[in-house]
Amino acid sequence: MVFESPTKGRLTVEDTYTDLLAYMTESPNDRYKLIIGTDSHTRQETIFVTAIVVHHLGKGGRYYFHKSRRRAIKSLRQKIMYETSMSLTVAAGLTTWLERSGFGDIDVEIHIDVGQQGDTKELIREIVGMVVGSGYHAAIKPYSFGASKVADRYTK
Repeated sequence: MVFESPTKGRLTVEDTYTDLLAYMTESPNDRYKLIIGTDSHTRQETIFVTAIVVHHLGKGGRYYFHKSRRRAIKSLRQKIMYETSMSLTVAAGLTTWLERSGFGDIDVEIHIDVGQQGDTKELIREIVGMVVGSGYHAAIKPYSFGASKVADRYTK
């Protein structure tokens, strides 16, 4: 899996995690939030983008994204489930890396592209339950900017 960073360019998963940790250790006494979100866009195929956002609270942040293509997925439920599954997969790898590096106490938040408005409101309970059941905090629209803003920017 390859991630891209507007700051660093193309990075392997290990380089992405290493850069993320280096960024957080520049100011070790500050607070950080790690956010993972996935969004998708379907035309002839479905393009998925998973973003990792390091929010340096009160001071900006940095993000990385991975883009992949799959056959066209027409079912909204299936697409949201797949987006969430991709975010959880990246979160699991990142969490393992953080624990091995001595940063296991940093909270990871999963941003889900569902909200109270629109067709996805029917899926909120199920998808949030999937995330919380996996041990992560969940955020939905309008608070899920990792998916609805950062990842969405690269789906088109």
